[in-house]
Amino acid sequence: MALVLGVDPQKLANFGGQGVGPAPAGQEAGAQPVDPQEDQLAHFTKVIFHDTEVVWDDLFSRRGKEYRKPVLVLFSDEVQSACGTAETAVGPFYCGGDQRVYIDLSFYRDMQRRLNAPGEFARAYVVAHEVGHHVQRALRLNGPAEGARRTQSKAEANKLSVRQELQADFLAGVWAYHAQKKYNFLEPGDVESAMNAAYQIGDDRLQKKSRGFIVPDAFTHGTSKQRVRWFKEGLSTGDIRKAKLLFEMDYNEL
Repeated sequence: MALVLGVDPQKLANFGGQGVGPAPAGQEAGAQPVDPQEDQLAHFTKVIFHDTEVVWDDLFSRRGKEYRKPVLVLFSDEVQSACGTAETAVGPFYCGGDQRVYIDLSFYRDMQRRLNAPGEFARAYVVAHEVGHHVQRALRLNGPAEGARRTQSKAEANKLSVRQELQADFLAGVWAYHAQKKYNFLEPGDVESAMNAAYQIGDDRLQKKSRGFIVPDAFTHGTSKQRVRWFKEGLSTGDIRKAKLLFEMDYNEL
């Protein structure tokens, strides 16, 4: 799989082909669900997305800010965003250019079949991670990310990307903490399924499976251990103030 969760929008411009165009909030772009299972996954995604809206709206209000909600786009095969044309291989992503969260429902099947990351809360983690990128942008939590990326070496830009992705993992955990307080929706095994998903999509694990070896300088999302750590940190504390730690800590301590 190309890039998993929080794909770098800069790289979407490299994809060719004609997009099908973004859909309105909560609707699918491209083909509509054609079977009950896919329809169920679409409904599940919309429910989780709405839950993120409720939780983040409340958290922003507590900080005296307005939460300008992103738009959810479900798509099949490929989609056109303000960040370029993306195909299924890209995986879920957030585009800051149009402030939309793009989810291809087939990725959920890949999670179960190819990544060994099944479970409803694992899928909720995917949605919450992408929404986390929107929160980063809204609260300007990701440091000098966009400007610095253009002037840095590839290795340094990748390290910056890792910080951004781990922060989105942390914010996904923050959402889960407050959603649990509000809805008490977690069941036995849910947290473990999300932790497992974070572990399975670590750069080191994905590289080992695809290449047979790892290249740390090529990491863009963080190791399995790092992704689990920061999602768990958000889930256990619910403290959004700690999000800035990702840009204050030495890279080797993440």
